[in-house]
Amino acid sequence: MLQALGLDEAAESVYRAMLDHPAADLTGIGEHLDLPDDILRAVLDRLHELALVRRSTTTPPLYRAVPPDLGMQILLARQQARLALEQQRTEQSKIAAAQLIADFASQQQPSSHPGASQLHGLEEIRERIQDLCADVTSSVMTFAPGGGQSQANMEAAKPQDKELLQRGVRMKTIYLDSVRNHRPTLDYATWLTDLGAQVRTVAALPIRMIIFDRTTAVLPTHNANSSLGALELTGNGALAALCALFDTFWSAARPFGQTPSTHRDDHGLTPQESTALTLLSQGLTDEAIAKRLGVSPRTARRIAADLMEALGARSRFQAGSRAVAKGWITGED
Repeated sequence: MLQALGLDEAAESVYRAMLDHPAADLTGIGEHLDLPDDILRAVLDRLHELALVRRSTTTPPLYRAVPPDLGMQILLARQQARLALEQQRTEQSKIAAAQLIADFASQQQPSSHPGASQLHGLEEIRERIQDLCADVTSSVMTFAPGGGQSQANMEAAKPQDKELLQRGVRMKTIYLDSVRNHRPTLDYATWLTDLGAQVRTVAALPIRMIIFDRTTAVLPTHNANSSLGALELTGNGALAALCALFDTFWSAARPFGQTPSTHRDDHGLTPQESTALTLLSQGLTDEAIAKRLGVSPRTARRIAADLMEALGARSRFQAGSRAVAKGWITGED
C-alpha cells in the first residue's frame, strides 16, 4: 500500500506492527510477523534511515515507531523531493538532447544532412528570415540570448513584428533576465507585449534560435558570432527536439510583467544566481558566465564571489562540491 512512498512490503508490515503493538519488543514483532532476526534488523535499519522509527543508544537498542501522521509527512516530503529531482533530470535531458542535435546539425554539410540547409553571412540569414516570416501562418518562437539587444536591430525588427502580430501570428520570445536592466530592450519588450506578443525571461539560454510554425528552425552555426552563418532545419526529429527545448524553457521562464529578482528558491537563490552557480561548478570562466547570463564580466565576478562567500568556499571547485552537498545544485548538469 505504501510502496509508492518508498516502503517495501516487509518495511510496511514491520512499521504497522510496531504501531499496533507499541509495547512489543523485537522478539515479539519478529514472532508476530514470522520474520527471522537478521531480516527484521535489516528492515528496522531501513525504517530508521527513513526516519519512521527512533532508535535508542542503549545496548541492545530499542526501537519506537514514529506516529503515522508525522511518518506520512516524512514519506510524502521524500517522495516530492524525488519527483522534483526526476522532473529536473527529465528537463535537463530534453535540453541536452536538443543541444546535441543542434550542435551536430550545425557541423554537418547540407548534403549529409537532408533536413538542413546552410545560410552564409548576415545578409543571407536576414533575407531567409524575412522569407520565413512572410510565409509563417501560426507561430514564431524565439530564443534571444546575449542580454540587451542593439537599438538598430530592434528598430529594424519592429515593422516585421507588427505585421506578424496584425496577421494573428502568435509570437513567443524568451530573453535573458538581464534585459530587465537594459532600458532599450525593456522598452522594445513592452512594445511587443502591448501589441499582443508574449515575452518571458530566464537566467540563461543554450542557443540563439527562431522556430517558425514548429516546422522550420534557424540557428547559428557559431554561437559566439551568429553573423558568420546559420543552419535552417526542417527534419521532423530535429524540430521535435528543438520545440521541446523551447517549451521546456518557456514553462520555466518568468512572464515579462514579473520581476525575477524577487523570486528565490528554497536555498535563497535567484534564478540568475542558481544558474551562475551551476556554470561556476562546471568550471566556466567569469567571461563565459557573463556571456551566458548576458551581464558584464564585472557583474559575473561579483555574483561568483557572493556565491563562494555564501558557501564558505575558497575555490570554484570547492564551491561546486559544497553546492552539490547542500543540494543547491544536482551535480548532473
